[in-house]
Amino acid sequence: MNLKPIGDRIVIKKAEAEKTTASGIVLPESAQEKPQYAEVVAISTDIENDEKKKGSLKVGDKVIYSQYAGTDVKLDGEKFIVVKYNDILAVVEG
Repeated sequence: MNLKPIGDRIVIKKAEAEKTTASGIVLPESAQEKPQYAEVVAISTDIENDEKKKGSLKVGDKVIYSQYAGTDVKLDGEKFIVVKYNDILAVVEG
C-alpha cells in the first residue's frame, strides 16, 4: 500500500530516536529526545507541479520539520507523518 498525499502535503518517515549517548550510555525511552529529522517518502503532485516549489524537495531527501507539525499515520506496521510543505524547515545535505 502507498500513501499519496494531496494538496500541499508531504509524507515523511521520522528518524529513530537515539538510544545511546555519544559516550555509550543507554537511554530509557522516556529520556530519548524526539527527533525532528525525517526522510521524504512521498510528495503531492500539486507541489511537484508548482513552479515555485518544483525541485525543492524530492523523495529520499533528509529534512528537518516543525516540532508539532503533521498528522501521525500508521500503515502496514510503519509510522509516517503527513505534513504541509510549509512545515518543512530545511533539507539536510551531505
